Amino acid sequence: MYEISTKELFLWITEIKNRTKDIDALYLLLDLIGGITKSDLILLKINSHEKVFLKINFHYLKKKWIEHIQLSKPIQYISGSSYWRNFKLEVTKDVLIPRVETEQIVEIAKYIIDSEDKKIVFADLGTGSGSIAISLVEENRNWIGLATDIDINALQIAQKNHQKISLESNLSFYCGNWWEPLINYAGKINLAVSNPPYIPRNVYEKLPSSVKDFEPKRALYGGDDGLYHIKQIISDAPKFLVKGGWLILENHFDQSKVIKNLLRENGFDSLKTINDAFGVGRFTIGRYK
Repeated sequence: MYEISTKELFLWITEIKNRTKDIDALYLLLDLIGGITKSDLILLKINSHEKVFLKINFHYLKKKWIEHIQLSKPIQYISGSSYWRNFKLEVTKDVLIPRVETEQIVEIAKYIIDSEDKKIVFADLGTGSGSIAISLVEENRNWIGLATDIDINALQIAQKNHQKISLESNLSFYCGNWWEPLINYAGKINLAVSNPPYIPRNVYEKLPSSVKDFEPKRALYGGDDGLYHIKQIISDAPKFLVKGGWLILENHFDQSKVIKNLLRENGFDSLKTINDAFGVGRFTIGRYK
């Protein structure tokens, strides 16, 4: 631990507040790298402690903030970690930063599956950091999870996150494209969830540098209309889902109508668009007849 004066720390925070609106990023840096939460800072003010202890050298912490400002590099990649639901996950350049909007997919899955259905087999297609799959098996200990990703480096990050977070052995990892590595589970999967690459070309080209320069393109870019991967997932779904099995997809705000049509054409009913907390139609669900 590294000791500095509380006064010195707050002077630095105040200087940054006067120069930028990006104060939440600073609090995240202090938390993920410095080991000081926003609540800790409030208590320091109230209790007037003269000293504060950081997990890293204060000079190094300042350098990391400069790196964020000058390069627009996300704090999560600078620290190598990110919060998601109740977990702290490892993230690298090989995986997307898990977004708070995506957290809702876990609640949707728990809502549509009958609570009496104890032995659920689910697939998380394109697992990335493993955030969705790990949450589902942690919150539903009787469920059996199958997590796939085409990128072996991403899959290794997901496996590490699972090992750090859970003692359960009910989640397995498979390297391959979408359903491809799950051939032994054909016709046996009760639920599939995916946050696939769905950003259309015209939107991807205008993304801020903090996203486009650092997050993996293959996890974001969905082709000209953003539906390239979603079409693959939907067309192959009937081979793998049981009758009555559910598919939950995260999608771009304007894609849900087209996705519902694709689901209908491939034998799905109970089609529904679900809005996120910001009122955006972010999720599309369907049940295989």
